[in-house]
Amino acid sequence: MTIRLVSRRRFLEQTSLATALALTSDWSQAAESPPGKKLGVALVGLGGYSTRQLGPALRETNFCRLAGVVTGDRAKGEQWAREYGFSEKSVYSYGTMARLADDRAIDVVYVVTPNGLHAEHAIAAAKAGKHVIIEKPMCNTVAECDAVLEACKVANVRHSIGYRLFWDPYHTELRRLAREEDFGTFKKMTGDRAFVMREWRWRADKKLAGGGPLMDLGVYLIQAACMAKNGAAPAFVTARELPKTRPDVSRDTEETLQWTMEWSDGAIASFTSSYQQNHDHFRAEAPRGWIDFKDSAFSYKVGPVETSRGPLKYPAPNHQALQMDDFAQCIQTGRASPVTGDMGRRDVVIIESIYRAMASGRREAVAS
Repeated sequence: MTIRLVSRRRFLEQTSLATALALTSDWSQAAESPPGKKLGVALVGLGGYSTRQLGPALRETNFCRLAGVVTGDRAKGEQWAREYGFSEKSVYSYGTMARLADDRAIDVVYVVTPNGLHAEHAIAAAKAGKHVIIEKPMCNTVAECDAVLEACKVANVRHSIGYRLFWDPYHTELRRLAREEDFGTFKKMTGDRAFVMREWRWRADKKLAGGGPLMDLGVYLIQAACMAKNGAAPAFVTARELPKTRPDVSRDTEETLQWTMEWSDGAIASFTSSYQQNHDHFRAEAPRGWIDFKDSAFSYKVGPVETSRGPLKYPAPNHQALQMDDFAQCIQTGRASPVTGDMGRRDVVIIESIYRAMASGRREAVAS
């Protein structure tokens, strides 16, 4: 009976926390806009993510606003200008990004093009003196990540990665559990992230995507596992590619990949990413408890999530709005971003190690 009472008390504490979070500006867009200038954001690439997520999210932000776009379609850019109320003078092509340097309305550039173009566009933005957000994964290679970080250092601009789930309350609770060792140290993690790709698209093009579902979907699992280990990267990885069922779709990339990550304290994570399955799950276990993202673990609306103490119920914030607002506040206040390019580089180091293990069939060390 005592154990059940303790569990119930903890569950009520979690519910109260969720209510409190919903009333703060950290988790809600209901706060008044701050006095003074909102930072101007330019989106580089007007594909589905910008159209359906980032553009609408910028209507909800308190500390930044959409101030320009970079696109290969001038007419499309002008339509965005009319729809979002910024000057058509702030519509640029990929070849004219250097002119961003003279656009005082734009403070931040968010790179949302295919992975293989991230480095080129992020470096162009940095050279124009603009702070940079890069959608995940940061780049195709560690070498490209290093080039971006160096460009930002030389230009004295800030960098961040579009890890929106850092602003999700369930993933925040995962990090709290890891940091405070509420259940002890997480020692076992499992998860799957997959969807069915019915026809070829750029995400299955090795040149543009850098790989297959590991780059696109597996990076979420890598992120969650590193959250559960307080930001620490694994020491070793193993991996194997499963036989392809749709080689017409996954022409030069993996279709389904299974891999393990091992930490120096003995913790092990076992994951799967695929373009021909349907999964979205993550679970982390420790000696005194567990947390289980049973479904929609990495979606725009996470849940349901259960723990060994009972289910969690948090509000569903707009991840992208909170993410961009936080970066704007980091720039305005000098506070460090929780998701810098260094974190993006860490994850690309892990991804490169997993691909080496897939190719070699051996256990591979993760480089520093």
